[in-house]
Amino acid sequence: MILVPGDVERHIRAEGEKCYPDECCGILLGQIDANGRRGVEDIMPVPNAGLAEERHHRFCIGPDDFLRAEKQARLRGLDVLGFYHSHPDHTSTPSEYDREQALPFYSYVILSVRQGASAEISSWELSGDRARFNREELECAP
Repeated sequence: MILVPGDVERHIRAEGEKCYPDECCGILLGQIDANGRRGVEDIMPVPNAGLAEERHHRFCIGPDDFLRAEKQARLRGLDVLGFYHSHPDHTSTPSEYDREQALPFYSYVILSVRQGASAEISSWELSGDRARFNREELECAP
């Protein structure tokens, strides 16, 4: 399960709308409690480092941005819990490309942005064998 506070959800939605018709992307920072629930406390939006002609349907987080997020999280006593990105004019279901690029352990929050307006949001975890994504319970708190 992943808990996303309302202000963080609104920030993800705003990022998706701002980047439309391209995919936005960023890093989820937070903590994992004793029950294994992930609590997102902040996000770190990063530029989509993918090829310009593919940013409307692909995202890439560059290694420097990932390292910067790891350092920022450590300084704040947080962990990198996963990543978020948007799917312009598509569902919030992971694509095959998403599966190929993903790593187990992390949460993958996907926001559907339709005609520039944010829509459904969901979270996914990659199976240990990397064969499929499993839907993760997502709770967005007010």
